[in-house]
Amino acid sequence: MMKKIRIALTGSPGSGKAEIFDALTGNPGSGKAEKKTGRVRRNGYDIEIVDLPGTCSLTAYSAGEIIVRDFILEEKPDVVVQVVDATNLERNLYLTTRLAELGVPVVIALNAADVIDREKLSAFLEISVVRTATTRGDGIDDLLDAAIREVETAPCHERIVDYVDYGVEVEAMIASLIDLLLTDRTLSARYPLRWLAVRLLEGDEDVLARIPGGLVFYRLQDFLSLVDSDEYRTAMAGRRYETITAILPQVLSPGTGVPAAPCRCPGWCGNAGDRLVVEYVLTEKGREAAGRLAKMGRHIGLN
Repeated sequence: MMKKIRIALTGSPGSGKAEIFDALTGNPGSGKAEKKTGRVRRNGYDIEIVDLPGTCSLTAYSAGEIIVRDFILEEKPDVVVQVVDATNLERNLYLTTRLAELGVPVVIALNAADVIDREKLSAFLEISVVRTATTRGDGIDDLLDAAIREVETAPCHERIVDYVDYGVEVEAMIASLIDLLLTDRTLSARYPLRWLAVRLLEGDEDVLARIPGGLVFYRLQDFLSLVDSDEYRTAMAGRRYETITAILPQVLSPGTGVPAAPCRCPGWCGNAGDRLVVEYVLTEKGREAAGRLAKMGRHIGLN
């Protein structure tokens, strides 16, 4: 009897995701806010491939984002394959940072990969990266093999803090929220707690609604009432782009002549020693809010 695997196929609009789905299954993929499925057999596995809507992030601001996020959280696919357009790496890697926070095994299918050093990108992200070319059908078997290896080794890629450090103050806030969330064991069984903490700091009402009513919910309300979610959302987006723009010049293949994509983070950017540097700090208002939250730790049961 063949073993079964479910792969979730994700990617930004225009990344070549639909073409990858077609090459994998022989069926045209979906670029709309809907799911499409196909099947393929490989190395003793019966593989279901679910083509999810194209999206650049995993917030709850569009129907496509909600479908992708909910499928990964609730359906728990064995592995996520993210199709990445190498010619627009900055935009595509932003989605990678959000996927990694979900703690799901990830494989990257790198399209138009001639401009990118695949091995360096894989080393930076600690994620398997497979070179693909949808126009020629190259790399499809290698992509399936990489996905199977991820399932067989069952790694957990919830290591986003290793390459996106949100800064001392924000990380302290995340740690405090995780401590609070740990008091409800049902939450840790259903969701990655770091992802929950990040989204709560960013003011995601959909995520707050996932918290069952009770002591933890009311403590969270007390905690979050002192948080300026707009400020933290901006700060954390800046940190993600800071990390991405630091990676870009280091993974470009030699002699390509392709410049790194411009940074769009909410900070101040400049060149220092030919390295793109992004400076971002929380405002005084943010530091004051962090101080107030630390003082109320005993009141909400964190100390």
